[in-house]
Amino acid sequence: MSPSPPPVNRFFISPHYSLYYRRVKRLDGAHEARSDYTVILALDGQLKFRTEDKAGSMLMDQALLLGPSVGAKLAGQSVELLQLTLAPALVLDHAVRMHLTGSGTAVAFRLELVEDDERLAELAHSLTRELTDERPGREIVLGALVDQVVVHLLRHYSNIRRSEELELSRVGLIDRRIRRSVELMHAQLEQDLSLKEIAAASYLSTFHFVRVFKKLTGTTPHAYLASIRTSRAQLLLAEPNLSVTEVSSRVGYSSPSHFTKAFRQATGLTPRAFRKALVSS
Repeated sequence: MSPSPPPVNRFFISPHYSLYYRRVKRLDGAHEARSDYTVILALDGQLKFRTEDKAGSMLMDQALLLGPSVGAKLAGQSVELLQLTLAPALVLDHAVRMHLTGSGTAVAFRLELVEDDERLAELAHSLTRELTDERPGREIVLGALVDQVVVHLLRHYSNIRRSEELELSRVGLIDRRIRRSVELMHAQLEQDLSLKEIAAASYLSTFHFVRVFKKLTGTTPHAYLASIRTSRAQLLLAEPNLSVTEVSSRVGYSSPSHFTKAFRQATGLTPRAFRKALVSS
């Protein structure tokens, strides 16, 4: 029996989208609910997933589509996958340019599991090749491929609906009832904000805020704040002049060891290992 190929991690981070390619012997983690759109593509092996509404398995060349505020638990043995995270502003910009939507509307996915889509699988493999090959102009090709993925998703899987509650703020697609609190989390990420302070930003009592927040986002304020910190840390780790200690301080952790533990729990890697796996743009 031939030995299994060694684990591989490749990450590309930009303000509008992020790409995570992973080939691992064992995967057991969670994609936390956040304000972005996420596409998880199985490239090899069997990947088990569980969302709030559905549980099942993804086989090779199948995809899981997650809208804003939707989380998922993932598990598998000897799996290869690609995760594409899309900023709501990027998705909505493409939808407007395609004349699919306008003000007062939101984009949702009609499906969670995509089982038979040759074009989406082809784009996933093309993205993977660009991530893993050292060739000039890589960031240009990645950007063009991501644009094609967004257009493809909007053509085939989008559900455009009017929404009086959701609005596109500077931090993403957010329910207006908790928008001020989420913006406070982003604006003062380096501060040790109390739950009472976060709730007060939305003019709600702590008890009522926690209930409303969990209902709207599918997660707790604490877990949501942790996911924001992880996302910001990934962007900062792409800056080679910033030390891990500086990144830790900028995303609100009192000590580098606490930051490393939280980051590893969220991504499966230490900050240093994540930085080593980053593909420079």
